[in-house]
Order: sequence, then structure tokens, then C-alpha cells
Amino acid sequence: MNGVAVDESFVGETLKRDSVKTVIFASMIGTAIEFFDFYAYGTAAAAYFPKVFFPEVTPTIATILSLLTFGVAFVARPLGAFVFGHFGDKIGRKNTLVVSLLLMGVSTVLIGVLPSYNTLGLTAVLLLCTCRFVQGIGLGGEWSGAALVATENAPADKRALYGAFPELGAPLGFFLSNGLFFVLESILTPAQMITFGWRVPFLASALLVIVGLWVRARMQETPLFRFAQKKNKVTRSPLLTVLKTSWRQLIQGTFIVSVTYTLFYTLATWSLAYATTNLGFTNREYLFLLMGAVFVFAAFIVIASLNADRFGRRKVLISSSVALIVFSIVFPYLLQGHQNFFGAAAFLVIGFALMGIAFGPVGAILPELFKTEVRYSGSGIAYNLAAIVGAAFTPTIATWLAATWGIKSVGLYLGIMAVACFVSLITVKETKNVDFTK
Repeated sequence: MNGVAVDESFVGETLKRDSVKTVIFASMIGTAIEFFDFYAYGTAAAAYFPKVFFPEVTPTIATILSLLTFGVAFVARPLGAFVFGHFGDKIGRKNTLVVSLLLMGVSTVLIGVLPSYNTLGLTAVLLLCTCRFVQGIGLGGEWSGAALVATENAPADKRALYGAFPELGAPLGFFLSNGLFFVLESILTPAQMITFGWRVPFLASALLVIVGLWVRARMQETPLFRFAQKKNKVTRSPLLTVLKTSWRQLIQGTFIVSVTYTLFYTLATWSLAYATTNLGFTNREYLFLLMGAVFVFAAFIVIASLNADRFGRRKVLISSSVALIVFSIVFPYLLQGHQNFFGAAAFLVIGFALMGIAFGPVGAILPELFKTEVRYSGSGIAYNLAAIVGAAFTPTIATWLAATWGIKSVGLYLGIMAVACFVSLITVKETKNVDFTK
């Protein structure tokens, strides 16, 4: 049955799959919104929030404080993974994904209507952190559910390719978010952007949420979860089960994914702040370079996923971790000189190519590390713990490292995360041929 070996008595309605088009949209739309929201926040935190919410401190301190609020959502994400993972493994992937998307979308829109520091003082900052925390809870259940919608509907020999569908939501959300900021900064003055322009992307995300809810309401439960229900293999306590039986996989999965977070937010958030404050780029100029590089990101997600189906997940990911170690040594030399467009472009293109290779197969390998009965919980917890380890404070740490010890220390930071990924990968068995029905 499309590459999935199952008991024939359950073939038919139980294993009926959604169409490929429905799977693509249902899995991609949520991660596109997730990354749209996070990119919008990352861009705003790097360029506008220091003046909107932290106007009474020095620019460097304001940027660090602003980027700390960026990390609040990552701290909340494991809580969301616990909650949504529990219900995703207990009652199903579909309904859980709808609720997580709604929670994520509402909190994002609320950020767009928050008053500034000049209006409410510290209360404005507390409200920002609260919305960011709630957003993180919703995000905690999003990626793992989307990955399961894709991979649990996939033929066995194409799980990495199907697993790339939610991963492709990342460059899509990135392009839409940065594209909107690029347009806004082209037609509004800097003063208008600080006053109201930065709010537009947060409010605009409501349109994406409506589309996402419509798509997910039309899809059915994944065939492998229905199969587990028929076989009475749905566990009552997924969280306890995954912590008891799969703790090793949780650790391995966390560090396999962590480097992708560190790399991405070094490329997309830290470098934006660094380039506009130290290299002479305007925010609009650097956003233009980022938007071009994102096409490289998308292309290499697909290339890496196809190779992961052909050669195995470990070979592709190990090669990317080794390449990232080399990149971490080289990239500081690319970000030197005033308005060095060639160096900045090379940094972004090479970095996003490696990001695509490291990120593409994750949509397959993480779910494959866990059994069906705890797959939502296991992949979600690992993915969101990786968000804390690899991303929560990456822009803040990188900004502090660059200001204190120079840009080479940022490369050292990325290199350490790449080594941690490499060590995790060599302890993991190849998952390409695992029986995904178990």
C-alpha cells in the first residue's frame, strides 16, 4: 500500500490517504506561518523594538534586551510540545494542529496592536513577553504535527521528500515576511516604520492563519494514526511513555536539530543586526540580500531530502555538520569591510545552502526516531528543546560575543553546535528503512 507494509484487514478506509496536494498545503501552511511570525519578530526585534520598547538605554543594550524577548517564545515551546504532543498522540494529529495554529495566530496578531514603551512603560514590555510566551506554546505543537501529517501520509521510499514539505514552509515564511518588510521600508519613512509600519506584518499574519485553518479543517486524520487506533496502540500517557522509553532519542534528536536553529538565526537575525550597525548596510539593503539567499535555502532542502531518500539520512546530515564546522571558521572573513556586498552575499548563500542540507532531512529523521504511539510527543519535544539549545538566545549571545571578543567568536559558537550535531549523528542508527507503522 504505497510502500507501507500493514495488516491487510486494515487496508481500505483505515489507510486512505489525503491527496499529495492536501498533504503539501496542510503540512506547509503551518510552518510557513510559524516562520513568517518568527521572522517578522526577529526582524522587528533587531531593527525596531530597541526603539519602540527600549528607548531609554544605549543602542547596544537596547538591541540585546530586544533580542532577549525574542528568546521568550523558545523557552515556552517545550511546554507547548508537552501539551500538544500529549493530545496529538492521544486524540490525533488533525485537531491538535488546528488548535496550535489558532493559538499561534491570535498571539501574533496581538503583538501587532501592543502599545509602545512611551505609552505604557514597562507594562508594554511585559505584554510583549506574554504574547511571545503564548505564541511559543502554540508553536511548540506545530512543527511535529506538520511533519507527521507529511511523513505518515508518505510512501515508505519517499518519507524524506514528504518530510521536506513542512521544511519548505520555512523559506516561504521567510520570503513573505522579509518581502513585506522590504516593501514597507520602500514606501514608508524610518519614522513611520517605528510608529506603525513594523505592526503590519503581525496583523497580516491573520490572513495566513485563516487559510491554514481552512486547509486543515478539510484534511483527514493521518492513516498511520488511524491504524494505531484500530490496533488499540494509542497510549494514555504519551509524555510519560516517551520519557521512559525514548529518552536517548530525545537527546539525539535535540542536538541533531540544534545546529540548524543556531545557523538560521545567525544568518537571518544576528547578521541583520550586525550588518546594519557595523558593516554600513541599510536594513532594506540587507533584507534584499536575505530574500535572494532564501531561494538557495529552499532548493537545498529539496536536494538534501531527495538524497536522504536515496543514500540515507545519516550520510547527508553528517556531511552537512562537517561542512558547517568548516563554514564556522571561514565566515567571519566574509563579514569584513564597509558595505562588502560580495562578502555578505557569499556568507548568506553558502550559509543558507548548508542550512537547507542540514534542515531538509530533519522532517524525516526526527519522526523516524520514535514509535507511532509517541511520535508526536517525541519529535515535538526534541524539536522544541533544540529551539532552546540552538536558537532561544542565539542572536543575543552572538551580539554579545561579537561586541566582546569579535566576530570570530561567533564562528566558534556555531562550530561548537556543529560538533554537537556530528557527535549525535554518529550515535544514531540509519532510520531510512524503519517500519513506520510500529
